[in-house]
This record gives sequence, structure tokens and C-alpha cells, in this order.
Amino acid sequence: MPKNDEPRRYEGVENRVQFTAVVITLAFLILVGQLWHLQVVEQGLYRAMAEDQRVWPKRLKSDRGIIYGRGDVVLADNRPSADIVMVPGDIPADMHEHVAATLDRLIGVPKEEILERIHQHRGEPFTQIPIKRDVTRYDRVRVEEQTFDLPGVLTVVHPQRRYRYGKIGGQLLGYLGEINKVELARLRDEYNMGDLIGRGGLEQMYESHLRGHDGYVVVTKYASGRPQLRTDRLGRPYIAERDSLGHTLEEEGRRVEPTTGNPLYITLDIELQAYCEALLQGEVGSIVVLEADTGAVLAMASTPTYDPGVFVNRGHSEERLGLLTAPKPNPMFSRSYREVYPPGSIYKIVMAAAALEEGIISAHSTHYCPGRFRLSPTTRWWHCWRRSGHGHVDVDDALAFSCDVFFYNVGLDLGVDKIVEWSNKMGLGVHTGIDLPGEITGLIPSRDWKRELNKDKPVWEQNWYPGDTVNLSIGQGSAGTTPLQNAVMMALIVNGGYRVRPYLNEAIGPELSERILGDMALKHVIDGLRLCVTKGPPAPTGTGHAAYIKGYDILGKTGTAQVASLEQTQHYKEVDDIPYNLRHHAWFVAGVMDKEPKIALCVLVEHGHQGSSVAAPLARDVIEFFYERNEAPLMAQAMEKVY
Repeated sequence: MPKNDEPRRYEGVENRVQFTAVVITLAFLILVGQLWHLQVVEQGLYRAMAEDQRVWPKRLKSDRGIIYGRGDVVLADNRPSADIVMVPGDIPADMHEHVAATLDRLIGVPKEEILERIHQHRGEPFTQIPIKRDVTRYDRVRVEEQTFDLPGVLTVVHPQRRYRYGKIGGQLLGYLGEINKVELARLRDEYNMGDLIGRGGLEQMYESHLRGHDGYVVVTKYASGRPQLRTDRLGRPYIAERDSLGHTLEEEGRRVEPTTGNPLYITLDIELQAYCEALLQGEVGSIVVLEADTGAVLAMASTPTYDPGVFVNRGHSEERLGLLTAPKPNPMFSRSYREVYPPGSIYKIVMAAAALEEGIISAHSTHYCPGRFRLSPTTRWWHCWRRSGHGHVDVDDALAFSCDVFFYNVGLDLGVDKIVEWSNKMGLGVHTGIDLPGEITGLIPSRDWKRELNKDKPVWEQNWYPGDTVNLSIGQGSAGTTPLQNAVMMALIVNGGYRVRPYLNEAIGPELSERILGDMALKHVIDGLRLCVTKGPPAPTGTGHAAYIKGYDILGKTGTAQVASLEQTQHYKEVDDIPYNLRHHAWFVAGVMDKEPKIALCVLVEHGHQGSSVAAPLARDVIEFFYERNEAPLMAQAMEKVY
């Protein structure tokens, strides 16, 4: 028997000890396994994370690609922009006020403002505090001459966009603006907050082509503080010896140089562009000039315009705001392809071509013009612009003298469906395909369009009526086209019946449709447009005679687009007494048949009264300048107008 004083052993104690030993063993195994996983399996991951905490890649900004015009003329490039900055930690404490006062005297930045900036950054004494951005060469030289008296003050150079010709071609080139939050969320892999991105024109259209790829340099990173980028006398970037808190920095040997953006070569003839803009000075309007055989844009002037350099150069904050919030006519919008106008009588070119192609009329078909027209004895009168009438006219004369009554009859015979079809074929009411953002298609009204527009109104307001066709036949009513579309239409006539796709980027090259017009239709349209520019005698003088140049084979068509009813304007005795917003738009389209390269152009002057007296002379000047600019007197005259 066991002695009474022996300790008792509880039942199952051995099992509990064994269980505890197993648990402890498993815990150690898990711990060892986790340590092995962290130190061996995921060693590379955590090494990279630790390295990321230790080093800091600092961006080196790239230059944007250069934009060249025809003849490799530089239109937009980059210039070195210098900022005056201050590093308070490099300035002895007792010299802060002296340095601030000296800068106030040299570059005009108030001493109190500089001292306040130093105070705001007192926790980061080695931060580069901007004192004055994009300084002039004069300011920079004055500061550098006083370097001995300005410890801690230096210049930092970075690339900045430069538009060589200011306002000339500004709407086509576009401008740069700071990326916004929505864009940044979408493009975070490519951009950073504060980066500039193309806005409007070619800068926006070819953003991915023009923007360069930033480089970087990797430096030591501490728990706090930021590396400070500086530039040497040649503008080459390097990292300062200390970060914003004074920690010593070392470059880690990893450096990728920035890559400049790709150059862009465009078809724009900057001298012609400048001349066209000069012709439009004081007016709201547009002049578009295309190579008729290819669609290359030689000029696309629109006034008023703006200088894209305003958005990147020093100052101009009020001017920038004014441009972005300007009422109509807003200089930021090109009237060449982003604004529509009733085409008026230049639309008769489409009507004549369509009627000839469809067999509605022949070369010998005539209509009698007594000066007015109506559908039936119970309907209202539609007048011809010439109240005394044109008598019996065929298609050639109808184009030359712009007979409304002839085209009222042709339009009714064609019908709205065919009118819309041929308008679209010839480039009206559809996208031209120009490589610029925001093109407006315009409108050639149709049955479906009117039905949809008035779907909430009575059925009788949804129906298309013969009177609607009569208005459309002379480019009035709800029709709206852009100057670019009308230039494309005119190019089709000049180049033998092929619709071109207008383009600016030379790399795109020509793109032509299949032939749209046959020989017979082309012959009579060309004959009518040639007669329009003819000066009599012996032949009668056409409505476009103001575009006549001796020795040139010029086609032309005038247009006067009504924007207000006759009831609103007929009581004014003089044309100039009519309020500006009630005056007609002045159009002229033209082409040159016997010169190389052949060109097609469109001139629009908003509220310019008459196409024959206002727009046609401008077209003549453009044609003469384009082909004869190498003659010294004409060239000097042109440059005098521009500059």
C-alpha cells in the first residue's frame, strides 16, 4: 500500500503534459516557418520595400516636341524659364532681412512678402522657396551680379513652351493647361499633379505624340524631408546636397535622362496664315485655304484669336481668365470648324451639281425669273435678290448671277431627300475628318430631323413642307455649315470631283473619296463659277467679279446669308444703319484652276452684309498673295498688314 504522505498524481496528467508539449512544438514550428517565409521566400519583396523607404526617385521633366510649319518653320518649341528661389537654411540668420530687402530692390518682390514665405517654411529650412517665377533676362542678370550679397538665392531653370508667332495660328496650335483631378485619375500612370497637358488645337489632338517622357534620379531618402532639384549654368538638372530639412543626400547611381517629345510637322503656311488673319482684323470671321488635290490645310484663320503663350508665360492671369470666360465671339473657338452659319447662296453649288447628276436639269434647261416666286396662288411670295428678275436663265447663268428663283424650282424638283444626300456627299452637314478636336458637323435639315425636333408638338409641325424645301434650296432656313466644310466642297469642284479629307499633320497625308461628280455636271458647275468671277463686257459681270485677277482662271461663288427677316430690317434707309446682329453674313468660296498647287478657299465675314462686296475682295487678296508673295512689293505690303 502507498504511504499516506506520498503526493497523489491526478488522473490524465500525462495526457495534458503531452498535449501542451505538442502545442508548444507546433507554435515554434509555425514561428520558424513564418520567419523562413519572410526571410527567404519573400526576401526580395521586403528588400524592395525597405529600399523604397530608403531612396526617393526625383523627376527630371522632359521637353515637349517641337511643332514645325510648312518649310520646317518652327511654330512652337521650348525655352529655358528661370525661377528665382531662396533656401533659408543657406542664409545666416542675421541676414534674412538684408537678403529680402536686396531682392525687393532688384526684382521688385516686396520684402515683407519674402519674409512671410521664410516664416511659413521655418520647419523646412532647406526648402527652395519660389520668389519670382519665369523672370526676365534682365532680372536674372541683376540677381546673378549680386550673388556675393545674396547667399542662399539661386536660379532654377526648367523648359517652358514657346509659341513663336504669338496670336498667329493660336487657335490651331492650342495651348497648355494644368491637368485637373478627373484627368489625373484617368491618367495617373502618365501624369502627376501640376503637370501641363494639351488644351485645344494640335496640342490636345497630338498630346501623346508631343509630350516627352520624364526621367528621374534616385537619391537617399530620410524619414522626412524632400530632395531639392537644382540646375547648373547650362540648365542641366542635378540634386542639391541636402534635402529640405538639411539631411545630406547622395545620388544612388540610378539616373534616367528625360526623353524629348516627338516633333510634329504640319502643312500650315505660316506666312499665308498671318496674311489671312491680317485681312480679317477688326472683323469676326474665317478664311480657310486648302490644297484642292490633297486637302492639306494651308491656312485656317479665325478672328478674334488669342496668343497661347498667355497660358504659360509670366503674368497674364487676368488675360487668361478673360479668355476662358469671354462671351461671344470667344477668341478660344475657331470659327473655321467649330461654328456654323447658314450657307446662303454658296449652297447653290451643291444644288446645281445634284440636279445635273440626277438628271433633273440639263445644260439647256432654263427657268424664268420674274424676281419672285410662289408655290401656289394662296401661298406667300419668295423673292429673288434681284427684284427686277433675271429672265430666262440656265444653270451656268443661275450660278454666275445667283438667281434664287432658278434654284427654288430646282429644289422642288430634286426634293429634300436628294438635297440632303448630295449635301452630305459633297461634305456639308458631316464631319470633314480634320485632325483637330471638337469639330462641329453643322446641319442640313431633313424630314427625320424636323420630325424629331418637333416630336412633342402637333403632327402638322412635324411634317416637312414644300416651303421648307424652297428655303433650303438657297441655303436658308435651318441649314448650317462651317467654313471648312465649304472649302472642302469647293476643293471637290476644283480637283475633278473627289472629296478630300482636310488634314494638318503631314504624316497623315491625302485621303480622297471615290469620284462623286461626273464630267458633265463638273463642266457646267465650273463654267457657272468661272462666269461668276468674270468682269464684263462683253459678257455680263458676275456677282463675284470683285475676286477677278487678270491672268488667273478663278472660280467663285458669292453668298449673303440672311439672319433676320426682311420685316426686321426693311425700314432702315442705309445698310450701315442695320444693327450689327441683324446684318447678313458675307460668304465667298473660290478655287484656282490654272496654278500649282491648285487651291480652294472659303471666306466668311460674320454680319458683313454682302458676299460680293466684302468677302470676294478678301478672296482675291488671298489668291494674289499666295501665288505672288515672292514679289517684293506685295510681300512688303503683306507683312506690313500683319506686323
